Formats: sequence, C-alpha cells, structure tokens
Amino acid sequence: MKRRQGKKNYLIGVISDTHGKLPSPVMKLFKKVDLIIHAGDIDSADALDRLKSIAPTVAVRGNMDFGQWAGSLKETETIRIGEVVLFVRHILDGTGMIPASADVDAVIYGHTHRSSVERQEGILFLNPGSAGQRRYSNPLSIALLHIRGKDLQAEIFKIEE
Repeated sequence: MKRRQGKKNYLIGVISDTHGKLPSPVMKLFKKVDLIIHAGDIDSADALDRLKSIAPTVAVRGNMDFGQWAGSLKETETIRIGEVVLFVRHILDGTGMIPASADVDAVIYGHTHRSSVERQEGILFLNPGSAGQRRYSNPLSIALLHIRGKDLQAEIFKIEE
C-alpha cells in the first residue's frame, strides 16, 4: 500500500483515459495538488511524465496501456492518504473487485469516459471521466478530490481541448 502522511487536508488531482493527450487546462487545474491519481488508459509515457512534473503521480494500467513503458504499472493500487484509503482500478466490474481487507473509503476508476460521483454503503465511487478522448456525447473532464480528515468531497471539472 502506498502512503502519504503528515497533513490533515489534501488536494488530489484525479484523471483517466488521457489516451496520450493532456489538454492544457489539466496542467492549470492540477497546479496545487498534493498528488495526482491516473486511473488508466494513459497511452504514452510522455503524458505520464508530464503529470509527474506537476506533482507525485500514482497510475494504474488501463486496457489500452501497452509496451515497455507500461510494464511497471499495476492493475490496481491501494493508497493511504492521511486518514483515508483509496482503491484505484481502471475497469470496475462491480464491488467484488474491491479487496474486502482494504477497508477502503473511496474507489477511483475510469474506462467509461463518463464522469461520476456516487456513494454506496459509505464508499465514495469516483470516475473523473475522460481527459483525452471524447466518447458519445460526454465532455472531457477531470476531478479534484478534497480530503479533510475522513471527509471526502469530489468535484468534476469539464475541460476544453
């Protein structure tokens, strides 16, 4: 499990499905984040390197992440940030995909290209949508996750290319 400790409040940039693209609003919106989480379908080492130049970045492998650069990416990551535990996976096929032993506070996922913020049985489910490739009529989007102690609040931001 990855850990970030030492503060009570954190601002996390959440992104998914960049497909090799990083629109300029992403860099501006993530300028003051403590950590960036990429929920997969990065499609290029360059996009990941650009995110890492803004803030420490944790990424998972999506179904479109191939090649040597993606070899070190795991399918899932569990991250403790302050008092909360986040579980990250690209494709979420139901709550059975979440390890019961993790006692997670939030699940971050991508793949659908549709942003979503829901709470189920006390767990926050956050999909930031797609930051790099439109699908159907969904706008490009990213999210900011505010962590204040055990309180989690997510904001979705629509972005332009």
